[in-house]
Amino acid sequence: MKYLIKHITAYKYASRVSHCYNLAQMIPRTTQRQTCISSKIEVTPELAMEQRREDYFGNQVFQFEIQRPHKALTITATSQVETRPQIADTNLDLGSTCAEVLSKMQQSKSEDVLLAREYQLDSSMIAAAPEFRDYAADLFTADRSLLSACFALTARIYEEFSYSPLATTIATPLSEVMQNKKGVCQDFAHLQIACLRSLGFAAKYVSGYLETLPPPGQEKLVGADATHAWLSVFSPGEGWVEFDPTNNCLAGEQHIITAWGRDFNDVTPLKGVIFGGGSAPEMTVSVDVSRV
Repeated sequence: MKYLIKHITAYKYASRVSHCYNLAQMIPRTTQRQTCISSKIEVTPELAMEQRREDYFGNQVFQFEIQRPHKALTITATSQVETRPQIADTNLDLGSTCAEVLSKMQQSKSEDVLLAREYQLDSSMIAAAPEFRDYAADLFTADRSLLSACFALTARIYEEFSYSPLATTIATPLSEVMQNKKGVCQDFAHLQIACLRSLGFAAKYVSGYLETLPPPGQEKLVGADATHAWLSVFSPGEGWVEFDPTNNCLAGEQHIITAWGRDFNDVTPLKGVIFGGGSAPEMTVSVDVSRV
């Protein structure tokens, strides 16, 4: 599937900003299941410096600096991406068992396992805890396929938690999400990762876009798509497999990867430092994902 993605972020400041320095992670990755054909980022006002680089996780990062005074900032990222289905067996029951995966994660010296071990550890927004382990433990029996258990956990979160954009913020702790059983895609991805890490498995946070389709007979609204979050779990010999607890599914061709890391802090679409600006700026985000 080929997509054209246009992601616009605009800020309006209460007072003049004299100088700003920013990092944008809006350029889709090239992975086993997707290819970033082209990408460009346009910024107004005029840039004093810009640079593309890869971060620690291999994500594409766009650094830029503005040195002229301004009261508005607009970043427009335009990319063309081709996606493919995941290379996951359609019968998730046939994969490595939970016991086999835990044993290999402890004993194997292969490069892919050694690199994956980092994603077993706590991160700034996700810490292993008994409440997360207990919430998922009954699904991850020793003789059950890890991927089957992960899909069951995906379904449990989907069924027991309500999608509510007003229930949480970026800073809401996972313990509060667990208590209230409400949140958004970021919360649900963090929660499933916390459960997996608490059980000893390696899981990473995936950020990107999800194509949304309008109801039959209605036109799709430009800018109505949104950034999305899901997760990927590692099984030695099978690789990384992506699950989407917000939509109770394996990630498919409509899931377009921008970046991955330990949690949201590693893949924030835009962050930086400004000098001036007054009170909190007015921010608008528009994302359009259209099939080519």
